[in-house]
Amino acid sequence: MSANKNLRGIIALVLAAALFALMDAGMKLLVQHYPAMQVTALRSLASLPLVYLYVAVRGRRAALLQARWPLHLLRGAMAILMLVAFVIGLEHLPMTETYAIFFVAPLLITALSVPILGETVGPARWAAIVTGLAGMLIVLRPTGSGVMTLAGLAVIVSAICYSISAIAVRILGRTDSMESLMFWLISVLALGSTALAWPGWLPVRAHDGWLIAAIGITGFCGQFGITYAFRHGEASAVAPFEYTALVWTIGLDRLLWHTSPDRYTLLGAAIIIGSGVFLVRREQVHVEAEHP
Repeated sequence: MSANKNLRGIIALVLAAALFALMDAGMKLLVQHYPAMQVTALRSLASLPLVYLYVAVRGRRAALLQARWPLHLLRGAMAILMLVAFVIGLEHLPMTETYAIFFVAPLLITALSVPILGETVGPARWAAIVTGLAGMLIVLRPTGSGVMTLAGLAVIVSAICYSISAIAVRILGRTDSMESLMFWLISVLALGSTALAWPGWLPVRAHDGWLIAAIGITGFCGQFGITYAFRHGEASAVAPFEYTALVWTIGLDRLLWHTSPDRYTLLGAAIIIGSGVFLVRREQVHVEAEHP
């Protein structure tokens, strides 16, 4: 694959990471006034028209019916729980700490691929997973005055749900189209989260309209950017740049909430990111060995 394609993929992923950080900052602002489930519903409802427009423009409506419904429903349920738990984390933790904990998701995906997908993970990759989990404990600091709270645990739950959803995507990707994956995810997410949020729904303030629209646009564009990045660039070259999101969260924490990560958060994040980058590089070597 050419260096030019990799460069385009890297640029797309860096922009996507920035867009997702802006989206999460918007949700962190909203959760100060609305329940976490309602924020989840507002985020999905705001993206719904954009996803439907995307499917219509692509002209692949017939492909939507070629779907493995049980896995789509599982993925939708995981997405609801993931977003609610993540929003709870954002409500009580700085964005940087929330992201640092959530970054264990790629490690969990590798670990879960063994029992679910039957993949083989060698000693080196298991060592990277354990090292990354140790980095998470440094961020949480369970024996000190860290973030081993319900909020910190909620982010761990969010990462687990994301990992299960990612495994489901690997399976669905063998038979279902990209349009189907996007359409049914956002549809189930919007319908399910709205139904769950409805009993405690609070009136939406008029001046929050721009913020709700912004999280819908940044969420959709961020997802499109990630899709473009991994379609046009090699995973081993592109994936490590997803961690640039941490830079954006540090800046947003300083700008909006006047907080900065402490040395334990930075150290733990560095360990988690290092483990994740190692796994990505190791996976590429594994693929090249199988398909020389």
